[in-house]
Amino acid sequence: MKIVLAPDKFKNSLTGMAFCQAVEAGIHAVNPDIDILKLPLADGGDGTIEVVNFYLNGRVVEVDVSNPFFEPIKANYLYAEASKTAFIEMAEASGLKLLKRKDFDCKNATTLGTGDMILDALNKGAKTIILGIGGSATNDCGIGMATALGYRFLDEKGKEVVPTGFNLLNITSIDATNVHPNISEVNFKIACDVTNPLYGEDGAAYIYATQKGAKARDIILLDDGLKSFAKILQSVFGVDAQSIQGAGAAGGMGIASKVFLNGTLERGIELIKDLAQFDKQLHDADWIITGEGKLDTQTMSGKTIQGVLSSAKAKQIKVAAFCGSIDLENDNAKDFGIEYTDAVIKYSKSLNDAMKNSYGYVEKMATTFARQL
Repeated sequence: MKIVLAPDKFKNSLTGMAFCQAVEAGIHAVNPDIDILKLPLADGGDGTIEVVNFYLNGRVVEVDVSNPFFEPIKANYLYAEASKTAFIEMAEASGLKLLKRKDFDCKNATTLGTGDMILDALNKGAKTIILGIGGSATNDCGIGMATALGYRFLDEKGKEVVPTGFNLLNITSIDATNVHPNISEVNFKIACDVTNPLYGEDGAAYIYATQKGAKARDIILLDDGLKSFAKILQSVFGVDAQSIQGAGAAGGMGIASKVFLNGTLERGIELIKDLAQFDKQLHDADWIITGEGKLDTQTMSGKTIQGVLSSAKAKQIKVAAFCGSIDLENDNAKDFGIEYTDAVIKYSKSLNDAMKNSYGYVEKMATTFARQL
């Protein structure tokens, strides 16, 4: 029998690799002859970098970059020399996690530091760059990132503007004469799990800017800037930015990735599955055991388990889900295609106990599961 282990992390409790080790120990305690294949996954959120490196076997590169307010900081990304592949999380240079809440101010924030990391990877000879665009502190439509790569954004007097969301309204032209020559030779894959348009009531400013420190008047200004800049993108690149699904992701980084990097927007879980050669590895599997901190209706909105289920369904492989907790009406996991479920919370004395001792409880869940095979 072959069982594939394909979990996400349990946030603040258990990594995907630790989950795999616990399940393997639990199953082998019952039947050591079961073939176990560990394929930890992630959906592009926190902790994705560790999972990516499980497959890339790269090294951590530290680079001097600008933070969201143009201050010098050090940021890290992954680079695998053998495959010439880089994995960059924009939050490392342009993320809210770098700031105190009182300092959130997306109208004056920039993605310049994200561009600094991309530039470093280009100069190292990267041929594939995977860019995760979650957790941004910005709403500059990626002009900071593009500035680092040689694009210049000019006002009506031909003067270069400071690349922030506040200045999008002032841009009247784009100078691409000094863009980094290697950009066109690199395959950019963008992990993007939102579908918002660039501007309007469902766009980057109205939906996300408040949580990045924008006040009501700022949101109007930012939205007007995105709308104005979309016209510039139309004239320069011939792209209708508003029609691109996900254009408004990360303060407009979605559309910026397409026009300035010629990138493709893909769901994070699909990118990680590609890295893992996931579908190919499922050959002859009898079960897939997946898991995450909480199994609920949100699980089916582009999260890891949804990605596992889509692959399992195509190959008619049964799926078990070991989770921290399960919150589904009428316990309808089977409606999603999950044959077997179990949860840490059923075994633990309290939430604190569940968080602290999840490894042992997952191992016990695996033992219980194995006895029923």
